[in-house]
Amino acid sequence: MKKFLSIFLSITFIITSFSCKSEAEKTAERNAIIDSTITNFQKIYFQNQIDSVFAKNKFNGSISVYQGNEKIYEKENGFKDFKQKTKLDSNTVFAIGSLSKQFTAVLVLLQEEQGKLSTKDLVSKYLVEFKGEQFKNITIEQLLNHTSGLNDFGSSLLSKSGEKFNYSNKGYRYLGKIIEKVSGKSYDENAKALFAKAGMKNSFTPNLFNGKNFAGANLGTENQNSSVENMPKRLADDDISVSAGGILSTVPDLHRWNDALYNGKILKPESLKKFMEKSADRNHPILGKMGYGFGIMMNPTKPVAYFHTGYVKGSPSLNIYYPETKTSVIILSNIADESKGKDAIFIPHKEVKKVTDAVENSVVELRREMIK
Repeated sequence: MKKFLSIFLSITFIITSFSCKSEAEKTAERNAIIDSTITNFQKIYFQNQIDSVFAKNKFNGSISVYQGNEKIYEKENGFKDFKQKTKLDSNTVFAIGSLSKQFTAVLVLLQEEQGKLSTKDLVSKYLVEFKGEQFKNITIEQLLNHTSGLNDFGSSLLSKSGEKFNYSNKGYRYLGKIIEKVSGKSYDENAKALFAKAGMKNSFTPNLFNGKNFAGANLGTENQNSSVENMPKRLADDDISVSAGGILSTVPDLHRWNDALYNGKILKPESLKKFMEKSADRNHPILGKMGYGFGIMMNPTKPVAYFHTGYVKGSPSLNIYYPETKTSVIILSNIADESKGKDAIFIPHKEVKKVTDAVENSVVELRREMIK
């Protein structure tokens, strides 16, 4: 990809260099050509590569790539209702699983901006459940970056607070309770206000969902599957909890979220920096080693990328944002064959991330070389 683009752009520079325009005009023209050429090549490349992911994996879901406000790639394939054979569309509402955690983290930071809490505070200041001896030193920050030591499947700590990364849905359930405590409003009300602030038109918590266009969640394959019962209401139960994994959203809304969040439309600069800053190391069971901030993961090496996987039974997801090119990548699905294991469920997501990481590296490097 990079070699082809370099040759093409070099020829273009030779052509434009002989025009009678001023140097400033020539530079502006060259830069515009670079951007246009790279964007067009990305569209062709993504169509070829991601279409292949759809075909090879028989992927039932939506994959979308936007660069700023420009659509680079978008495709929906399969059904939102397997019995009625109703097809997915761009406004289909999906359960997004742990992508919900970044919304909860932002809500905590918004409360901090209002002076209602500090991420350095002890959780015991707000919740009676943390007043016991083994929990008394856990901070809000440690809940946000999963270093609290909380055990999702037991009452004792897995490690001393602040010592190790142990992914904890329970920690994010408690963050939801803290948000309610300090704001005086339900998590649903807080989330609804945040969706509005980000310009998200079709995103909901389960209790406020209008019931329209829902993809549901399914187990099995396209030809042999069963619906996960009591969706989306079950997402509000404590074993999942809205603040840890219960939000419902669409592809367009998650693009709006990425744009609003990473371009400073939601948080103040110091809060956004805290959200994005690596404060823990994670060995993800599917994607490998990475950094972790507040409800968000980041690549350990180039390209710069912020992302999170999500999974509630029958509904895998992935959200990626590349800040250097303002590229947003959303992958949502409403079916999973759990008999093959989580690693197999996320094969399409891994393949797409591999493609978008490679393209991002090439594009960033080329622009640095060509635009001077």
